[in-house]
Amino acid sequence: MSQKNILHILQQVQEGSLSPEEAMLQLKMEPFQDLGYAKVDHHRELRQGTAEVIYGAGKTTEQIVGIAGAMKEHGQKTILITRISEETAKEISNTYPVDYNAMGQLGIIGSLPEPDGDGTVVVATGGTSDIPIAEEAAVTAEALGNKVTRLYDVGVSGVHRLLSHQEDIMTAQVIVAVAGMEGALPSVIGGLADCPVIAVPTSVGYGASLGGIAALLSMLNSCASGVSVVNIDNGFGAGYLANMINHLGQK
Repeated sequence: MSQKNILHILQQVQEGSLSPEEAMLQLKMEPFQDLGYAKVDHHRELRQGTAEVIYGAGKTTEQIVGIAGAMKEHGQKTILITRISEETAKEISNTYPVDYNAMGQLGIIGSLPEPDGDGTVVVATGGTSDIPIAEEAAVTAEALGNKVTRLYDVGVSGVHRLLSHQEDIMTAQVIVAVAGMEGALPSVIGGLADCPVIAVPTSVGYGASLGGIAALLSMLNSCASGVSVVNIDNGFGAGYLANMINHLGQK
C-alpha cells in the first residue's frame, strides 16, 4: 500500500467516515509485493502477528536477496531464512550481513528482538543427533521474540538426565520436544508439564524407524494429554507454534 493510500485511510478515520476497525481491516486486506518469482506478503505481521519468513530451500541466492531486500525496504527488522547452507549464507552476506546458525541451517538478517513472550519456551531433545532440528525450532522462536531454554540430550534411555531439569519443565510456558528413534520423549515430558507440549519427530533412527515415521506414530499415539505433533523434522513449524502459544496473553 502506498503512503498516499495509507494517509487517505488515516484521514478518513480522523474525519469519522471510517472507524478504526474498518481501517485496520482495509490494511489487513492489502495485497502483496509481486517480484515476479515471489509475492512478498508485507502485511502478514498485521494480519497474523508475525512477519513473513523466507524458506530458503530451493531458492537461488539472488531470489533470497531480492525477497530480503523487499522486506527491509518495508521496515522488517528481523528477517529469518530457514534451510540454507553455509555457502548460501556467505553469498547472501555479500549483500546483507547474515548471522548464520550452522547446526540449524538458518540465517538471520538484522537483530534479534527483545523477548516479549508470556514466559519461556523450552526446547528439549532426546539425543545429540536431534539437535539440528531442535536448533531450527529454538532459533525460530528467538527470532520471533521468545526467551528459549535448551535442554539437549535428555532422552528416555537415561531418564535421570531429563528429571534433573524438572524446574525448567514445570515452569515453561510451552515445550518443544524433539526426538527420533521411538519418539518417547514428548510422552514423558507431557506427564511432567502443565503446559502445551509440541512433539517433533525426527528422521533419526535405525532400520525400521522408517525415516521418522516410527517416531511420528509414537507421538501421535501419546498417552500424555496436551501433546500435539508437527511433521517429521519440522523444527520451524514447532518453533513458530511455540511462539504463538507464548504470546497468547498479549492478545
